[in-house]
Amino acid sequence: MTDAALAKHTPMMQQYLRIKAEHPDLLLFYRMGDFYELFFDDATRAAKLLDITLTQRGASGGQPIKMAGVPYHAAEQYLARLVKLGVSVAICEQIGDPATSKGPVERKVVRIVTPGTVTDSALLEEKRDNLLLALHQRRERIGLAWLNLASGQFFVSETSADALAGELGRLQPSELLHAESATAPAGHQPASKSLPDWHFELDTARRTLCQQFATLDLSGFGCDEFTVGLEAAGALLGYARLTQGQSISHIRGIQVYSAQRYVRMDAATRRNLEITQTLRGEPAPTLLSLLDTCATNMGSRLLAHWLHHPLRDRTVLRARLDAVDQLGVPETSPPLTRGERSEGLREGLGRTTGVYADLHARLKPCVDVERITARIALRSARPRDLSGLRDTLLALPQLHAALSACDTALLADLTSALRADEHIGLLLQSALRTEPSVVLREGGVIADGFDAELDELRGIQNNCGEFLLALEARERARTGIATLKVEYNRVHGFYIEVTHAQSANVPDDYRRRQTLKNAERYITPELKAFEDKALSANERALAREKFLYDALLDQLAPCVPQLQRIAAALAELDVLATFAERSATLKLIAPRFTEEPRISIARGRHPVVESQVERFTANDTELGKARQMLLVTGPNMGGKSTYMRQVAIIALLAHIGCHVPADEVALPEIDQIFTRIGSSDDLASGRSTFMVEMTEAANILHNATDQSLVLVDEIGRGTSTFDGLALAYAIARHLLEKTRSYTLFATHYFELTRLAEAYQQLANVHLAAVEHQHRIVFLHAVNEGAASQSYGLQVAALAGVPHSVIRNAKRQLVRLEQQSAAQSPQGDLFDHQEIEPQEMEEHPLLAALRDLQPDELSPREALEKLYQLKKLIY
Repeated sequence: MTDAALAKHTPMMQQYLRIKAEHPDLLLFYRMGDFYELFFDDATRAAKLLDITLTQRGASGGQPIKMAGVPYHAAEQYLARLVKLGVSVAICEQIGDPATSKGPVERKVVRIVTPGTVTDSALLEEKRDNLLLALHQRRERIGLAWLNLASGQFFVSETSADALAGELGRLQPSELLHAESATAPAGHQPASKSLPDWHFELDTARRTLCQQFATLDLSGFGCDEFTVGLEAAGALLGYARLTQGQSISHIRGIQVYSAQRYVRMDAATRRNLEITQTLRGEPAPTLLSLLDTCATNMGSRLLAHWLHHPLRDRTVLRARLDAVDQLGVPETSPPLTRGERSEGLREGLGRTTGVYADLHARLKPCVDVERITARIALRSARPRDLSGLRDTLLALPQLHAALSACDTALLADLTSALRADEHIGLLLQSALRTEPSVVLREGGVIADGFDAELDELRGIQNNCGEFLLALEARERARTGIATLKVEYNRVHGFYIEVTHAQSANVPDDYRRRQTLKNAERYITPELKAFEDKALSANERALAREKFLYDALLDQLAPCVPQLQRIAAALAELDVLATFAERSATLKLIAPRFTEEPRISIARGRHPVVESQVERFTANDTELGKARQMLLVTGPNMGGKSTYMRQVAIIALLAHIGCHVPADEVALPEIDQIFTRIGSSDDLASGRSTFMVEMTEAANILHNATDQSLVLVDEIGRGTSTFDGLALAYAIARHLLEKTRSYTLFATHYFELTRLAEAYQQLANVHLAAVEHQHRIVFLHAVNEGAASQSYGLQVAALAGVPHSVIRNAKRQLVRLEQQSAAQSPQGDLFDHQEIEPQEMEEHPLLAALRDLQPDELSPREALEKLYQLKKLIY
């Protein structure tokens, strides 16, 4: 807006419009007294999003002013709703003094609230990490950088375009940043924000990162070669600084994310295994909802992170399993060896409470140290944050005592990490009241005795009542007026009240302050002096408390690294104790990792399904080089998908260091888990159900290795029978001959069971079912060999299909089977003599038409050519 256009507006609107011009894409919360006001288009938009009243008052620049507002003290609940909707908000506060301002009070945007950069507890989901992610593409590589501002964790990585969807599914960011010249990934749900391309320049990024970490270069972080990733990291860090309006000192380094450290799972696999979200998008029942009995929110978030980042490093996994074993040992038992611990868990934990119970009880009162530490660094910690931190630090010696009998290396390291400098707890204990006020502006935060000046100011406030009673007694004696009262109200301050009947007896030094119907109110020099002192004492006390509180945050700032270490240790202890508790409750056992290329599961179970049914049938699984693929057949609802998923879930749990639902488990090196299960279209991307199915299958065929676990469920259903059967056959052969992965392949194409005749490494298994009185009974037991029939009509009857339809279907089935037997129209897919498709000889008419040049023919020649072509038909 030009200066001439601005001049037409009122001074206050000029100020608003200048600030709004700096943040055109954001809602602007403009502080006016006790409200945050929104104007013009912002008001219309906010009224719709927040369901608040839209009003219209006055005019500015010849236009009516649309207004909507939210109370200052209730702003958080409105911000939380906006953040959840993916809307960013600029918070504009009054920073000037209204008493000295000649025009509008000076205002400034002090912070920007965006979905990926919130740190306030009221705006964050307690049990979910809130990630800000930036991506930048250069040629074939995509650089990724992501930041958890609430914990200070900062990562950089690079990936390919094909793997991007899997990375986004793993990270699930709340906000995504990209260059203006690029577009956000298709189908990405979180809020996205475009930044100018120059924000992603490499030299700028290096300078920004080195300045943040106070280093000469980035070689110490091992990320020099990730040039595209560093470009994304630099843009992300600059954006995060801008939103906070200050330095973000708790971001002290950047870590390189190496995909080779983890068991890779693509987006389809994470979805199909229902790790943290069901296929319907609900939070339960999922693997996370079953496992998450953590005592702290930090533990819950770490557990979710581990589930999406299964490790391949067996040293770390064995350390976790050792710790879980020991935390599950009954408290009265002596320390056991590792083998004894595993056996003890299997035999006795259901009867006796382990160390985990005491540990969980002591962790329960702990506050979210991780997020409070970030708020200390950002100077946004509230009084209750610091009092909770104080209580948690003072309780750490009790956690040490609970872990005193544990001797595994990991538990010893975590116990050591819990040690805090004594002065932090003592400082907080001496500085804060036991139960401080919720917000600083209300006062009552700093403890009595911490600051002499504050104590004096509070003394004036607290002794006010005594002074008024003493003054009232003196004035009654001096004037002889027995009904005289000394009182206070917020409008008129302190006063002496005398009835009209006694007003003639008041002394000369009484000055009239207010006249009422039946009384007069007066003020005396003594009372006026006390009033000035008492009323100013409250303001001075609040100012003093704010000064002392800011100084306290300054003193805590150097302790941020120590507090981050303690938070990480508390979270990991919580998860390990949870694993021990779940192991006892769900009857889990410790898996074994072997060098032999063989998956061996005795009486494995699907833990989530088991928790939802009265009785679950456990099944064995054997896969190896000599038994590379299990071809699973059986009826719908027979349990094929559950059986396959439980194998993947057992592998996943083992690779986060958790005990698994089985009687015995041995696992080889596993680098990836793939699933092709279920069917759904992707309308947003214009992909049909069959296209989605084939895309997922292609991903498996291109990327799976001989160390991958692959689950394929009913491939080829979305097209014609012959096309689907041919594709399923070819995909199964590729997995057997080329990929050689550990594969479970479920199908309703019974013709595929004949593959076992050609491939010794393929075994047929089926889910058993029996018919009883024209109804089907599912046994859910896995048996060797192929299924005898599909029971499709029986399942349809169970689903409630009308009996008349079922009868017609049976008659049609008989006809189809008779026709099939008589005609044998289907070729033998399993004839291993390779048949080259014969090329049909082209008809002469087609060749003549192809050579014809109509534009070069005269009318007579064209007529003659037409007669020639007609002869070629016969």
